[in-house]
Amino acid sequence: MKGLNTIHKRKSATITTIIVLLLLLCIFFFGLKYMDPPIESGIAVNFGTSNVGSGNIQPLEPVKTQPNPEVTEEVSQEEVVEEVVEESTPDNSPTEDVVTQESEESIKIRKEKEAERKEQAEADRVAKVKAEAKRVAKAEAARKKKIEDDKRRKLDELMGGLNTSDGTTTGGEGDDNTAGDKGNENGDPNADGYYGNGGTGGGGDYQLGSRKATYRPKPKYDCGNVEGLVVIEVMVDRTGKVINATQNLKKSKTSNQCLVNRAIEAAKKTTWDADSKAGAKQVGTIRYNFSLSN
Repeated sequence: MKGLNTIHKRKSATITTIIVLLLLLCIFFFGLKYMDPPIESGIAVNFGTSNVGSGNIQPLEPVKTQPNPEVTEEVSQEEVVEEVVEESTPDNSPTEDVVTQESEESIKIRKEKEAERKEQAEADRVAKVKAEAKRVAKAEAARKKKIEDDKRRKLDELMGGLNTSDGTTTGGEGDDNTAGDKGNENGDPNADGYYGNGGTGGGGDYQLGSRKATYRPKPKYDCGNVEGLVVIEVMVDRTGKVINATQNLKKSKTSNQCLVNRAIEAAKKTTWDADSKAGAKQVGTIRYNFSLSN
């Protein structure tokens, strides 16, 4: 054989064959042994012909047994008695009635509470609706009152605001942006000055409390065929000098810028009586009525 071409391979094959044969012989002669069939095991039972019995003598032939019906009946009666005893329980009808009554009372109470809750909810809803209606009515009344007060105040302002600090009329006049009728109780209601000791004014279109205008230059009239009343508000110091002059838009009857400029120029040149008791900046007015007929 080509696989056993050397002495070493042949020796190895011989040794392997011997070892396999030895293993097979050991298994054949010294392997596990078993019994066929195996030995049975269990519990020995006494010979007998019935499920019950008594005594120490073992009969060799079948024994005839007599059933005892009385015992069976007694047992049956006892069982029946026991069953009857078990079934005989106290009468539960009163308890059931109590439970039923309690349930009816609980249902009645629950219904009454539910009705009270619904009634209270309805009362709360009605009260809320009334309160809301009252609030809306009050707000509407306040709004109307405010509108009436505004109308009355504006009308009073248009009429001159002739009221005193202790009077009951509304409106006011002044240059302080504060509610009230600025002036002197001895002053002229038609005067535009707010400072001085009071009186009817210097006269005519020049108003500065009790101070008179000492120099009244006439404005130039070169604005064409336009006319109208321009009221200039002047600010005068204690020496009688005009330190500022602006148009009083509320009292002016025209907004023509040419007429306004000519009136301001004349107002700034106007001089007044000196008054050491007057305010540092006494405010008055000068009315310039530009008319084509003059």
